[in-house]
Amino acid sequence: MREFTVPALVEVPSAATITDAVFDRAARNPGQIAFRRPEGTGWRPVTIGQFKNEVVALAKGLVAAGIQPGDRVALLSRTRYEWTLTDYAIWTAGAVTVPIYETSSVEQITWILEDSGAVALVAETAQHAAGAREAGAERVHVIDEGGLDELSALGAEISDADLETRRTSRTGADLATLIYTSGTTGRPKGCELTHANFTVLGRNAMAGELDRVLGRAGGSTLLFLPLAHVFARLIQTLSVEAGVVIGHSPSIANLLPDLGSFKPTFLLAVPRVFEKVYNGAEQKAVAGGKGKIFAAAAATAIEYSKAGERPGLGLKVKHAVFDRLVYGKLRDAVGGNVTHAVSGGAALGERLGHFFNGVGITILEGYGLTETTAPATVNTPAALRIGTVGKPLPGVSIRIGADGEIMVKGVNVLRGYWNNEAATKEALEDGWFRTGDLGSLDEDGYLKVTGRKKEILVTAGGKNVAPAPLEDRVRAHPLVSQCLVVGDSKPFIGALITLDTEALEPWQQANGLAGKSLAELAGDPRVRAELDKAVATANASVSKAEQIKKYRVLPDDFTVENEYLTPSLKVKRHLVMRDFAADVEALYAK
Repeated sequence: MREFTVPALVEVPSAATITDAVFDRAARNPGQIAFRRPEGTGWRPVTIGQFKNEVVALAKGLVAAGIQPGDRVALLSRTRYEWTLTDYAIWTAGAVTVPIYETSSVEQITWILEDSGAVALVAETAQHAAGAREAGAERVHVIDEGGLDELSALGAEISDADLETRRTSRTGADLATLIYTSGTTGRPKGCELTHANFTVLGRNAMAGELDRVLGRAGGSTLLFLPLAHVFARLIQTLSVEAGVVIGHSPSIANLLPDLGSFKPTFLLAVPRVFEKVYNGAEQKAVAGGKGKIFAAAAATAIEYSKAGERPGLGLKVKHAVFDRLVYGKLRDAVGGNVTHAVSGGAALGERLGHFFNGVGITILEGYGLTETTAPATVNTPAALRIGTVGKPLPGVSIRIGADGEIMVKGVNVLRGYWNNEAATKEALEDGWFRTGDLGSLDEDGYLKVTGRKKEILVTAGGKNVAPAPLEDRVRAHPLVSQCLVVGDSKPFIGALITLDTEALEPWQQANGLAGKSLAELAGDPRVRAELDKAVATANASVSKAEQIKKYRVLPDDFTVENEYLTPSLKVKRHLVMRDFAADVEALYAK
């Protein structure tokens, strides 16, 4: 058993809440730009004073509508300015936000509303509202139908003093939000996260090295991950606390144009986003006859990153050349000003980490769960160790149990699971949260995640196999979208693979396969040859008993829409194994 603790750097008053940052900043410097909202082809600035006034008006409306301290209010919307506004208004009214992914089914919404006991719901569109009402929601306020303006008007008679009394009636120990787990292993559980979870973790993170990213002058970020996810939510509160200018991009289809016009200084994303950026650039280069140039540029970026502060003269020259030819264009694709990105949710992999670092965008990989208010560990600019997920944040302890399970204790750990005492007792022991993940901790406190405890496969021959490292390596191939490694109680390891439609298009053009369907491509010898390379690369990293012996290419991808991916792009293994059981069995047919 190994344990590593980073002591807290900041003592946060017990009365502190998430809303303090808005009110304190508005009192000190009401004219400071806090947000930029999309308007036409540009972005309209919103000062912290204006934001505070909008929050107050909406919070008064919630109070006038009968929302009581501690009441749960659901929020069903894409990532947009009104999401953040409503979130802070709910907190200012003393209530608890219950975020719901905008892609959620009626069945999922029904469960969250019933389990949380939400008394009202804010929906983005009429379609969202219809789904919410079908799920049993009675008090629904629709953003796109003027619902927030109606609420604000309703609260005109509520005094500032009464609202301030309501706001300050909350303390750090009070519940701020119920965030439901993504349901990769079954029915979602409501994680009870308090105001202190956000404020104490956030202020300690800022007192540490993250201030070099979030606290820099002129700092800005464009949020595009779902704010219903704890990762984006923490970045939201950190940015408001730190004075970072926030923009919102609700549609992935518009992300690149939005990045180009907003020009953020840092981003947050899941590894799949970085994989797609890399694969897209590679396939574009190949289609344009510049594949060899891109391959050389990628190898140089990785070598340059690994060289650290002492690259040789020849490497410096090569890097400078490729910076003009390749790297600058990649930086321009995300707005031109991004110097850092925060990645979490799954393993990024050393190759991509070194590639982007060599390009000039340092990816700070971290680790955490909904239950740990997002990060438990993170790499920092001054203490970057690519290939790990960093050291514990200040105020956080990491322990590796006797069976290799990662355990977390500290300022970020949830209070418990809502209405689920049995799950709470199972997950929490003497303040230590059992993550269900497996990992290792080195002497300096850097953590590596090696897989999921419940996903360890045991072959018929008794070999224990962690699927995640194999899946990550196969998925790194440009033509691969998803990979699910199987083989529990089977004679050998196999895999289900889906193809990436975005990367396929230029590859099809270059290989004379334009117009072919995914089903046709799945059986094409040229596609299979590429997938054979991906599998061979993955197999080179493990022992013979752990290698993928056979794979099947599925005719469709796993997506959020077909519910095989969570909104944070994790594969719902239990659903895939259930619905593609015939494909799994076909791997082992004689």
